[in-house]
Amino acid sequence: MSVSERRRSERVPLKIAVDYSAVDAFFTEFSANINEGGIFVQSDTHSELGTEVQLQFRLPGREEPLEVNGRVAWLSDGKSETPEGMGIEFTDLTRNLREEINQVVRLLKADSA
Repeated sequence: MSVSERRRSERVPLKIAVDYSAVDAFFTEFSANINEGGIFVQSDTHSELGTEVQLQFRLPGREEPLEVNGRVAWLSDGKSETPEGMGIEFTDLTRNLREEINQVVRLLKADSA
């Protein structure tokens, strides 16, 4: 089963700065896409699968950055159509944060249609 078959909803392109930390390391990279369940972070520095990470990023139209927890769900070596990086699944989102992310995803989908 491919990653896209396992994914519950389609990702939409979104390039924003993402600060993330895992195991005493801090990085700033860029996202490639997002959906209500997670975000793909382009990076040549990978955390291991299953690693818990803390993310901070600013969604379009939002002044304050979101601070969310996630888990590295899959990795890309960049040798396919997906750039090198990590798919990070959001964990422990509040209902309000999940709805805010959903709203941005819906708006981005409508803009790209």
